[in-house]
Amino acid sequence: MGAKGFCQKFDDLAQTPPMGWNSWNKFACDVNEELIRETADAMVASGMKDAGYEYIIIDDCWHGERDEKGFIHANKEKFPSGMKALVDYVHSKGLKFGIYSDAGWQTCGGKPGSRGREYQDAQTYAEWGVDYLKYDWCNTEGLKAEGAYLTMRDALYEAGKPIVLSICEWGDNQPWEWAEDIGHLWRTTGDIYPCWDCEEDHGDWSSWGILRILDMQKGLRNYAGPGHWNDPDMLEVGNGMSTSEDRAHFTMWCMIAAPLIAGNDLRNMNETTRAILTNKDVISINQDRLGVQAFKYSEDDGLEVWVKPLANDEWAVTFLNRSEQERKIDFNWKDHPFEDPDFSYKVDFNNAQYKLYDVWKHTSMGSTQKELEASLPSHDVLTLRLKS
Repeated sequence: MGAKGFCQKFDDLAQTPPMGWNSWNKFACDVNEELIRETADAMVASGMKDAGYEYIIIDDCWHGERDEKGFIHANKEKFPSGMKALVDYVHSKGLKFGIYSDAGWQTCGGKPGSRGREYQDAQTYAEWGVDYLKYDWCNTEGLKAEGAYLTMRDALYEAGKPIVLSICEWGDNQPWEWAEDIGHLWRTTGDIYPCWDCEEDHGDWSSWGILRILDMQKGLRNYAGPGHWNDPDMLEVGNGMSTSEDRAHFTMWCMIAAPLIAGNDLRNMNETTRAILTNKDVISINQDRLGVQAFKYSEDDGLEVWVKPLANDEWAVTFLNRSEQERKIDFNWKDHPFEDPDFSYKVDFNNAQYKLYDVWKHTSMGSTQKELEASLPSHDVLTLRLKS
């Protein structure tokens, strides 16, 4: 029995933050089966599958019409082979398939939503072999978020196919307070936008740059852990920011144990983008089995220090330069004991020595016995793994 309702969520899923690709950031409604097949091929060929990415998620606008019994079908022009064949193709590559719907009458793109059809749609997704559902929050007048997502959770459970439930109501209803027993991840903010520090105003809503969304995560880390993650939205790596900004963006999402859902065109990304997205040393920080988000340890004139406890008494430390100028790092470890403000993890470097490993340069950086001195370019990061 679940904590609420007769059903429950599938508990053994998403024990580390989900990793995959979603069509929305790059392609919006311009989706079809050829794109999805080619993206699955590219995920394997690029080394992303080997790096841990597994979900190919088609976002809004795949929908056709409902039939006379109310069952949803894929758009026949965009998906002439049907959704089941596409799911089978993705599975044949050793990957998993994600789909999109909405708790309202219509999706954000004006397609048929799942309101009143939750059990039918869950049954359909299970029959297609879907592994992941992103469930949006447009056109939901009169609905309460917790109840609406509870209904879809129960519908998925009754359909019998383990499906990750990604709650996408943009953090409007504080899902971190109620969603642990309902979904496996929940959006904490409005949509992301590929800029370092900006607000993109759409009139009655806004999308946000990397730093804006990072700052919105304050106070949320104690709600997340294995099987239930804060989701600051998908990655914009490869979508137009500078290399250093892409690197910092990817690093910070790894540090805060965010889902790593790529949002670029995998079919023709350059080597720089591919190298960022497939850096296994950085990904291992995100996928650490402890499942604890980083906390901001200090900030001074645009230079922030973030600390993430890891399994086996290891730590990840990121120096983030938010500013427009290069910053000097002078960090005497023995003057900076770490004490997690929400959990019981702590270390005093007067009593413990760690080796330092630079996860972007893949090189040793000495140990905590010696003061760390470095120059950090604007909009960039230095990220170290501390190993005893």
